[in-house]
Amino acid sequence: MTSANVVDSSAWLEYFIDTERAPLFAPAIEDTANLIVPVISLYEVFKKVLRERGENDALQIASVMQSGTVVDFDGTLAMSAARFQLPLADSIIYATAQHFQATLWTQDEHFEHLPGVRYFRK
Repeated sequence: MTSANVVDSSAWLEYFIDTERAPLFAPAIEDTANLIVPVISLYEVFKKVLRERGENDALQIASVMQSGTVVDFDGTLAMSAARFQLPLADSIIYATAQHFQATLWTQDEHFEHLPGVRYFRK
């Protein structure tokens, strides 16, 4: 893989839980040299794992996510995200992907028909 990739939070969870859907997202996640991680994805995944599996597992998962390039949410991304008719976190994730001309890997139907998205229907 040579182009940049962003992985939606729900796809990260599929990967970490090792569901039957994990192989759909593995190519993007395991290509860490081209992986862009919006800080809001790190927040969402860490929070869910912390709540459901505890601090140790959450820290291990956060470490894996940080093997990509973690992108902070700044003013430029905020203004870009505000232009999309998506829920807040989804807007930030999509704006980050667009900013880096990255492919967004997701199973979230909010993104299904947007350009630059690799969507996997549930």
